Amino acid sequence: MGKRYRTFGGTVFDVCNHAFLTLFAILTIVPFLYVLAGSFATDTELTQRAFFLFPKTVSFGAYSFIFSTDTIIRSIGVSVYITVVGTLTNLLFTVTMAYPLARRGLMGRNTVLNLVIFSMLFGGGMIPTYLVVKGLGLLDTYWALILPGAISAFNLIIVKNFFQELPPELEEAARIDGCTEPGLLWRIVLPLSKPVLATFALFYAVGHWNNFFSALLYINDPSKWPLQVMLRQIVLLSQAAAGNASEMDPNFVPPPEQSIKMAVIVVGTLPILMVYPFLQKHFAKGVLIGSVKG
Repeated sequence: MGKRYRTFGGTVFDVCNHAFLTLFAILTIVPFLYVLAGSFATDTELTQRAFFLFPKTVSFGAYSFIFSTDTIIRSIGVSVYITVVGTLTNLLFTVTMAYPLARRGLMGRNTVLNLVIFSMLFGGGMIPTYLVVKGLGLLDTYWALILPGAISAFNLIIVKNFFQELPPELEEAARIDGCTEPGLLWRIVLPLSKPVLATFALFYAVGHWNNFFSALLYINDPSKWPLQVMLRQIVLLSQAAAGNASEMDPNFVPPPEQSIKMAVIVVGTLPILMVYPFLQKHFAKGVLIGSVKG
């Protein structure tokens, strides 16, 4: 193949397009770099410099203040547990409900789908949901943060549509070989569904990791607070929510409030960002599901 024929207008468009995307990427990443730099800055530098990407003097005071006790470490463990167990629960319920709904011969299939769609448009609200959680005895348990949102109706419909698009010849061949329905799901459907499962696993995981409102409603025991609730306490109080002053050195000088807030953002964001590279290959495929119909 020779060089592709390029017109002057096409070249100008490509240059402008690349310049715009580069500028947009810079505008996107600069706030993160500023927050990261501010979390390591000193009180004097934050006061004197309105904006910077590299601190003149690196200070770990904000992080020492946040991790002064094991409270933050415990809340990180709680968040990791809720994220992992919650994501697995979401995928389990979503897949096991989407798979039978993808079978066109299922009795009552349309009725169930209509009920799923109805739940997307109408919800009970905060107070009825709280009463249901309380009535089931889930208050002050981690399941109160997992079970009420075990299935996303929107994600369920997309996964169902993905299952319907799989070649029926594969399922027929598996049945001829004596494969049962659970075996068909485990050996044929799920291996072919890695892109969609990885995509929604990331969506579910981010939702669990960032969720703090449900914990405020259902969790009264501070020892069971996830990371986001604990970080919220630090931001609101600017001290002693994660680090008890009585457990610190009496000569300890608290870091600046702004630096604490920036360090809190880094601590709350970095762990979930580290998950994305492992799912990037499948995520790039999964986001295109349903976008092209042939």
